[in-house]
Amino acid sequence: MIANKYLLQHKYIRVIENFTGRTGLSLRESMDLFYKSFTYTEMSKGISDMHCRSDEYLAEELCHEMNGE
Repeated sequence: MIANKYLLQHKYIRVIENFTGRTGLSLRESMDLFYKSFTYTEMSKGISDMHCRSDEYLAEELCHEMNGE
């Protein structure tokens, strides 16, 4: 199932804000990293229902991705 685009945009915002809080990066840097990430690709394409996972989980996944884990 593909997520509602409006709701998905709000999900992106929450994940980026959570990621920013975890890393101490600026919001701009966090956005740049998020929109270039594998996590974003999976969410936007509905792969593995990533968009259904919690904001905290997705921010943590993004942290792992940025650390090369």
